[in-house]
Amino acid sequence: MGSGDVWSGPGDLMYIIVWDQGTCHSMGWSVTLYGVFTNHNPLGVATRCLLLELLDVSVSELLVRGSSQGHSMWLIQHCARDVLEALCFLHRERYVHADLKPRNILWSPDEESFKLIDFGLSFKEGHQDVKYIQTDGYRAPEAELQNSLAQAGLEGDSGCTTAVDLWSLGIILLEMFSGMKLKETIKSQEWKDNSAAIVDHIFSSNSVVYPAIPVYHLRDLIKSMLHHNPKRRSTAEAALINPFFSIPFAPHIDDLVLLPTPVLRLLNVIDDGHLHNDDEYEDIIEDMREECQKYGSVLSLLIPKENPGKGQVFVEYANAGDSKEAQRLLTGRTFDGKFVVATFYPLSAYKRGYLYQTVQ
Repeated sequence: MGSGDVWSGPGDLMYIIVWDQGTCHSMGWSVTLYGVFTNHNPLGVATRCLLLELLDVSVSELLVRGSSQGHSMWLIQHCARDVLEALCFLHRERYVHADLKPRNILWSPDEESFKLIDFGLSFKEGHQDVKYIQTDGYRAPEAELQNSLAQAGLEGDSGCTTAVDLWSLGIILLEMFSGMKLKETIKSQEWKDNSAAIVDHIFSSNSVVYPAIPVYHLRDLIKSMLHHNPKRRSTAEAALINPFFSIPFAPHIDDLVLLPTPVLRLLNVIDDGHLHNDDEYEDIIEDMREECQKYGSVLSLLIPKENPGKGQVFVEYANAGDSKEAQRLLTGRTFDGKFVVATFYPLSAYKRGYLYQTVQ
């Protein structure tokens, strides 16, 4: 979505995204609300508008830009946990998102979390006021039935509940793991006859690059979301206690290129010899700080002398916008005759002093 994008919400409520780098922060998966205003069109019709935080890359873009072998376990776990926590809150209040898909899950650079957007089809269980819900390819079987009845002009209670959101998330996670869009697979008769066998096949085909135990847990997590009977489908709260979420993963280097944060990590910059000469070390820190401040406000700078992270430069900017600009302009530059490689780095890990030994 671009600056000033508008989409319809329930009733006469419209949502307008205004890109802003304000100081207000949200918690976890919730989108920051900067303010509310009323817009009057030339005919005098008033529309209530929300000013929301700037979000970044969507899961849809990650699927396009990612490897054909799928995304890392770290990224899948991160996305799954954030979305499930959002769904837990919604579902406790008995609200159904009803349009969960990769385009509606966006990355918040300053919060380091994935957030849900676009509640235009949302409803409260038992008070559904929209006939057509969910997007093709991410639509639960009971929603498919409801939409078919509505298209035929027939009334029917297909019992669409919060379980439809878990179905959609299961498909999204399966796409992230496989690296493939599964719309045609979901439409096939083979899927309708035995979706569990297809999930097993996808995992057996793609498991050689992952440790066996995490693959086993992720497969079972996804299968628990994809029961055709919604009453057998996992809830968001039950999904969050799956053993998959107890396994610590390190990010792949590709993850740190794709997901902006306020912290920039510079590779291929410092020789070991510079780290053990105190005068040279201090000069390099000063030179790096001076260079990095050209692109934004630098809050801190760290160059570890020992592993992990030995010789890497970690630069904490005041916000992710500055960090993104620095990453764009520094990548490929030369420093002391070396070509600089710039990735982002998780702010939470940096603040804890935890330097991942990232997977290459």
